[in-house]
Amino acid sequence: MTDPIADYLTRLRNAISAGHKVVEIPASNIKKEITKVLFDKGYILNYRFDDTTVQGVIKIALKYHPVTKQNAIRSLRRVSRPGLRKYTGVDTMPRVINGLGIAIMSTSKGVMTDKEARTLNVGGEVLCYVS
Repeated sequence: MTDPIADYLTRLRNAISAGHKVVEIPASNIKKEITKVLFDKGYILNYRFDDTTVQGVIKIALKYHPVTKQNAIRSLRRVSRPGLRKYTGVDTMPRVINGLGIAIMSTSKGVMTDKEARTLNVGGEVLCYVS
């Protein structure tokens, strides 16, 4: 697998389109940090890290609207990829849907959203857009 973050996002997209309540994804440190950001911003219901295997597994409970059964995540888009990395500074930081979505970034201070990176005045690699 050449791009594990793209695989992570694809597994989430597939689980959402299939209407699953829980999705299991092979774990890595960057995937764990992205999962924490998604939970903190309210895009997923809950998560658990299981270290029963060598690599470990992330179990993510997806969040749906109780009446319309629509998922909280409308779109997931990979921005920086192994063939073309996308880096940004504080002055050129992207805004997803004019501030309604989030851009998940990998900075020198850890994985965070674009809004947190602006307040800390750090730039970094734009991993994905979530709305």
